[in-house]
Amino acid sequence: MEKALHDDCCYADGESKRNDAAVADLLDFLRIDVELEPVCADREETSCSKNVMRKQRNWERRLEVKKSKRKEEKQRKKLNRQYKDVNEPQLSKRIIKVITKERLEEARAAGLRLCVDLSMTDCLSAKIDVTEESWFHLFPSEDVIYLTPDASEALEYVEEDKVYILGGLVDETIQKKISYMRAKELGIQMARLPIDEYMVKRPNPKNFHSKILAINQVFQILLTFRDTKDWTIALVAGIPPGKGYMLASAASTDVINPHEEL
Repeated sequence: MEKALHDDCCYADGESKRNDAAVADLLDFLRIDVELEPVCADREETSCSKNVMRKQRNWERRLEVKKSKRKEEKQRKKLNRQYKDVNEPQLSKRIIKVITKERLEEARAAGLRLCVDLSMTDCLSAKIDVTEESWFHLFPSEDVIYLTPDASEALEYVEEDKVYILGGLVDETIQKKISYMRAKELGIQMARLPIDEYMVKRPNPKNFHSKILAINQVFQILLTFRDTKDWTIALVAGIPPGKGYMLASAASTDVINPHEEL
């Protein structure tokens, strides 16, 4: 009897211990499973963060490389321009004309070709006075002043009662004294713009200086002087820097002071 009770107690005690161990194992398993989930989440988040940071660093490196390349390219172009300005040979006008003609021929053969059809000019609305009559017969000769760069007398004023004649030669080819000879034959008063009185030659690599202006440039100078009564303002407004001239007052300010630090 005692043995039976003892066996039962041992069995019960052993079963209890086994149950406790099973429960403990289950709890450990559950605890490990629960603990593993945030760990995995943290690892994934860390992995994602590292990927984002790695992509960000790669993008920043590529951006820096692009900036560096652009900076190097700008510097290279700048050095090339400086080298070209210093080492470019002084070409004569005849050679420049030949080179320009060759470039035009190359562009005509290889470039996009355009043609302007002027046969419809009679359909344009009239915005200026156009006549087939000569200006010599339209205006009294005493009221006419022919503007030509070859005249000896400089224009001092722009008068409202005078008629200023501009040569209508629209061509890149510079033919000297055409307007001068035309006015001289007709016995008309001539004048030139006061470029020599207010401007000086601007130093440039090609040593190019020209007083031959386009019609619109001369017109702009006359209108500006009429409004401002100042030849310095008028000449700057109408003469482009490419003509090789600058105001004498501006040239004097460009002189370097020997006591000034470079």
